[in-house]
Amino acid sequence: MNQNIQTEVDACYLYQQLAENEPEENVANVFRQMSAIERSHAEAFIKKHYPDGKTPFPAPSFRAKTLNRIGKIFGYDYVLGVLMDTEKSISNAVISAKKQHHLPITGTETSHVKILRNLMETEAKVTGSNLAKFEKRHRSVGGNALRAAVLGGNDGLVSNFSLVMGVAGATAGGAGVLLAGIAGLLAGALSMALGEWISVKSSQELNENQMQLEMEELETNPEGEKKELALIYMAKGIPEDQAHAMAAEIMTDTANAHTVLVREELGINPEELAGSAMEAAIYSFILFSVGAIIPVAPFLFTSGMTAILLSVAFSTVGLFLIGAAITLFTGKSIWFSGFRQVMFGLIAAAITFGIGKLIGVSVT
Repeated sequence: MNQNIQTEVDACYLYQQLAENEPEENVANVFRQMSAIERSHAEAFIKKHYPDGKTPFPAPSFRAKTLNRIGKIFGYDYVLGVLMDTEKSISNAVISAKKQHHLPITGTETSHVKILRNLMETEAKVTGSNLAKFEKRHRSVGGNALRAAVLGGNDGLVSNFSLVMGVAGATAGGAGVLLAGIAGLLAGALSMALGEWISVKSSQELNENQMQLEMEELETNPEGEKKELALIYMAKGIPEDQAHAMAAEIMTDTANAHTVLVREELGINPEELAGSAMEAAIYSFILFSVGAIIPVAPFLFTSGMTAILLSVAFSTVGLFLIGAAITLFTGKSIWFSGFRQVMFGLIAAAITFGIGKLIGVSVT
């Protein structure tokens, strides 16, 4: 099956799942329209590549079904986050295919976020508060949270696998490997946790300061802030009268106006500031540790070449699974991404093992 067709089929399926699980009817209607757009793209590609008219509409891929399962468990904001992250690659694929087959570029291929916003604007019942709510939802950090989990595990696995293999090369898999592996796990996890805590905390403090300044501006010059908000909406392509009406509606509630202004002017999502820096640090510690324990585990119950081979085997499986998980964001083949991850991880481990072997022989 052509990759561009499958990409459009998956997007159609996921937008439909978002619509079915969206409590806000206006937003759900946007998702249904997006699903219809993606279906029309898929049908156009099918007609081009399979002109006999006998090819049925394809089923969603394993990747799309997996994302839907994640949505059922953790909430569909995660799915929306991943969709937003992949929209650029989807649009590029559509444009590339159209150029290859000399089809006209209509402009609808470039930005699904822009399409979603335009669909919201054309809805008769859309208000300023609804648009602001939708903006908050489509900026969901769900995709980033999933990516952080996968990459955190990858960092722990690759770094500690390389460390363990380096020490194993120098000591022939002796008792020192276990000590080094545990030390590497703790050092790396603590470093990641501290870095995450500092990052979240400093970002919160900076954003809180900017939000306070924005509140002072709102209290001292509400008319000026209303005009700025209207101009922001006009810059997005909203008609002037509608932009001013939306801004006026939002400004009737000071708290809501402040939330919208810091989002639109400063690019800050106030809901994200509620996150705990300590919680982020703990998650970072756990995710890194999960990956880092994999290459160390065999040395807990054996040693020597047996432990080294088991460590390589465990780590290879872990690397493949991480590579496969990455396809949730890239849409690439599971086998391609999985084996690519394995190859890079094994090369890094082989280099450190060889260096460790040279150092061990030199010391001996």
